[in-house]
Amino acid sequence: MKKVVLKDIAQHVGVSTALVSYVLNGQAVEKQVSKENAEKIRLAAIELNYQPNQVAKSLRMQKTHTIGLVVADINYRFSTGITRAIEAEAKRLKYTVIFGSTNEDADKFVELTNVLVNRQVDGLILVPGEQSQEQILMLQRSGIPFVLIDRYFPEIDANYVALANYKAAYDATTYLARTGHKKISFINLETNLFHLQERNRGYLDALKDNHLEQRPEWLQKVRGKFLNEDMEGVIKSITNPSDSCDAVFLATDTLSIAALKRFNTLGVKIPEDISLLSFDEADAFDLFYCPVTHGRQPLEEMGNAAVNTLVGLIDKKKIHKQLSFNSTFVAGKSCRER
Repeated sequence: MKKVVLKDIAQHVGVSTALVSYVLNGQAVEKQVSKENAEKIRLAAIELNYQPNQVAKSLRMQKTHTIGLVVADINYRFSTGITRAIEAEAKRLKYTVIFGSTNEDADKFVELTNVLVNRQVDGLILVPGEQSQEQILMLQRSGIPFVLIDRYFPEIDANYVALANYKAAYDATTYLARTGHKKISFINLETNLFHLQERNRGYLDALKDNHLEQRPEWLQKVRGKFLNEDMEGVIKSITNPSDSCDAVFLATDTLSIAALKRFNTLGVKIPEDISLLSFDEADAFDLFYCPVTHGRQPLEEMGNAAVNTLVGLIDKKKIHKQLSFNSTFVAGKSCRER
């Protein structure tokens, strides 16, 4: 079947090719095309099954209608959730998303962002990892629109969409304090990432404000590459029979799952022996014998905000948005009153 072109529509309606081009490119009002002719052209395009050449259109408009998305690890529940939200909102705005995962590797972050820029995406949504500041500064100098999501660097003035991490950690620790827990441990990753440091700060400030004891050994840090090995030692430390904690708060869903495995292995009962609270939710919680109390990040709202901020930047609007969202709280049965 012969491909229908603008000339075919023009001949069908009896107008010029230029007039057809104005209408189908959304310039009917600007070019003062009559409503009657505009309607005839649109109907003819449908009748003749006209399919626009998107590549040619992109070159004319200097847009590809694609967004590059770089996440830290696609295996994280946050990554899959935020990717779905971004794809749905981008589709609504007629954008296609091309995404990749860095697996928390700084070199791969540089490689992926460069590949996406070379693919001529209109803009980027990025979950940066450690040591990615220089690449972000390079993107700023290049002028390509981008929005950071989940993570950002306070020393770099960039558009971002993130969780209010300090408040979420503060509120979670306060919840444990108000339900009678006196000896609360916090387990986090060993990292310099700002959003995880803010969770440390929220935990420590909540202990202070609730007049609870702080001990260095209760703020534990595990290495991401040696998660299971480190977690075993940490769990043994905070459940030492001579001086055990009565609650443990975990900074991520992956840490929570690793901790639950160790508790099971050691025969520690949740919540009888120790209460457990997770900063994030995880699908694996459904397999645990006790519903896990956890925070819930507003992934859909965060994804929508990131896409809309980026599209505004792509459209050359002067936007400076640094948005923080609050998490909600889901009370399970893994924290009992003491």
